[in-house]
Amino acid sequence: MAGPLNGVRVLALAGMGPLPLASMLLADMGAEVVRIVRPPHRSGRALAQENGLRPEDDVVNRHVGSVAVDLKDPEGIANVLTLAQAADVFIEGYRPGVVERLGLGPDAVLGRNQSIVYARLTGYGQSGPRAHDAGHDINYVAQSGALLALAQPGQAPQPPINLLGDYAGGGAIAAFGILSALVQARATGQGQVVDAAMVDGVALLTAKLHGLRAAGLFSDEPGTNWIDGGAPSYATYRCADGRYLALGALEPDFYREFISRLGVDTSEWPAQGDRARWPRLREHIAAAIRSRTRDEWAAVYAGTDACVTPVLSFEEAATDPHNAERGLYQRVGGVLQPAPAPRLSATPARPAASPSSGSVNLDDLLREWRATPTRVAPGVINGY
Repeated sequence: MAGPLNGVRVLALAGMGPLPLASMLLADMGAEVVRIVRPPHRSGRALAQENGLRPEDDVVNRHVGSVAVDLKDPEGIANVLTLAQAADVFIEGYRPGVVERLGLGPDAVLGRNQSIVYARLTGYGQSGPRAHDAGHDINYVAQSGALLALAQPGQAPQPPINLLGDYAGGGAIAAFGILSALVQARATGQGQVVDAAMVDGVALLTAKLHGLRAAGLFSDEPGTNWIDGGAPSYATYRCADGRYLALGALEPDFYREFISRLGVDTSEWPAQGDRARWPRLREHIAAAIRSRTRDEWAAVYAGTDACVTPVLSFEEAATDPHNAERGLYQRVGGVLQPAPAPRLSATPARPAASPSSGSVNLDDLLREWRATPTRVAPGVINGY
């Protein structure tokens, strides 16, 4: 039950956005991940608490330990370098040049440990005119070209929370890059720098769309394509109770299955592929769906190939029979959280856990990682 990354040591400078998710993904799979966090504030409260998020609620820090180090103190920098000498992976998420000024840049870390994987997680990357600009998920998704594709006709583009930039294009792609470099380092003994930019990652996720565009099968005009909500058979519809149903019947046989169970006469409806009459077809489908509640429709389409599912809240998703049987969500310490993924048959990931149990002491960590502690006093670790 130790996970496939058991024995891999990861040292991460605490940060926001993609870095915590990348750390969690590695920790879920068994890596020993330790965050370098700021010492407690003079008020004694952690920054996360000041921002309204208690450490025990911050799910992305599960299985992740944290140690307080003052990066403005030369001894603190020396301790981080000593830990990096015993680590397999080093992760930082500052703007380009910041860690170099601290004395923790790639040259300094790889100079101590030539086999380490040094990962840099940023919005715009380590080079280019915008490399030093501030930004958030919405900015990186916009910069990649993906945000416009999420718009609907006549409406402003809406970001999918921060799932696309921070987490999919950022943290998940960064973890993939880290593991790729780790395989190379294990084979050759030589580490390298991973430049993981959220703009790059989101752009990569649009690869299929670029192929469709080249073939004339995807338009840059939002809301006019088969898979962007433009097609009436690939959209969401409001039900009688105000909740929603998701329809994904793209293929003709799935669409026929869908309309055959609506209980209305569809003989005069426009054809599924008649783009010019999509607005009229959408009206017909919407009117039919409004006749029953979401759960009534879910029962109608249960076990069919109509590609119909209820749009669930997080709490509903946790208790859904399919999700519950697979343990998709778990409640730990009163906090609902998703289970680790993907699922491995021989070396499964660690189970979900409370993020509040990862405190470590600096001197203990230095000794455990076979390093020599300096004169820095032990600190209590709460994270931020």
